[in-house]
Amino acid sequence: MAIGDPRIRHLEVPGARLYHEIRGSGPLVVLNGVPMGTGGFAQIAPLLAREFTVVTYDPRGTFRSVVEDPSRETTVEVLADDLRRLLSALGAGPAHVFGNSGGAVTGLALVARYPGLVRTFVAHEPPLPELLPDAGRLRAAIGEVCDAYENEGREAALKMYAAVTGIERFSQPPRARRAAPDPGAFTPPADARAVLDRFFRHLLRPVASYRPDLAALRDSPARIVVAGGSTSRGQLAHRASVALAGRLGTAVVGFPGGHTGFQERPREFARALARSLTAPV
Repeated sequence: MAIGDPRIRHLEVPGARLYHEIRGSGPLVVLNGVPMGTGGFAQIAPLLAREFTVVTYDPRGTFRSVVEDPSRETTVEVLADDLRRLLSALGAGPAHVFGNSGGAVTGLALVARYPGLVRTFVAHEPPLPELLPDAGRLRAAIGEVCDAYENEGREAALKMYAAVTGIERFSQPPRARRAAPDPGAFTPPADARAVLDRFFRHLLRPVASYRPDLAALRDSPARIVVAGGSTSRGQLAHRASVALAGRLGTAVVGFPGGHTGFQERPREFARALARSLTAPV
């Protein structure tokens, strides 16, 4: 088996079955994205597997991680508990965790709720409107996005979401797809539509309304790195990164590319992430 080939596993958790993949060897790092799943990290995971044991997974209800009740809204706390159970099942002691977007919000909840599980947490562009001075406006706008999904459909909601956040796509851009060394880097249209449906119906409101426990994060034994994309300044998630870093008394660490820089510039992004994970305390 080549170093980048995944070992496929499943984990039973309350109300769901989590699909995950394991690559490489070395210190454990879990890559976490919400609503993005394993495929979103298909370009960067083999690169990191040269020096880490890399775990990627599909959050409950997306792609290959099935849920018992698809109609239930999924809270950030439930997502964090899933991640806790996955880390415990892997049994490798305190782990490094990278979270992007909603996965960064999940990771913040994990670090705050379960001290000692995480060694280093890289929070890459967590969309946290509640930390921003225009939180009220953003809260209303997110509500309008969800209402548009219910009343007008997926495409209308996606256009409004892009206008609110500045994020124009959930999946990797065409250039990244052409360069992808793994077919898993491409999300089939049917899967993309299903994930968007779950996102607008059951994930967007709880993720966007989450308020991180700043006191618990400051007291955490984990080293928290707040990261922002070099080309996403001014977007909602980058603004939230700046606000979060300020509340934690640190600075935003610049990473290559935009909100999904690991798909746009995977090699540069992998190097930046490895440096953040192995930096001296």
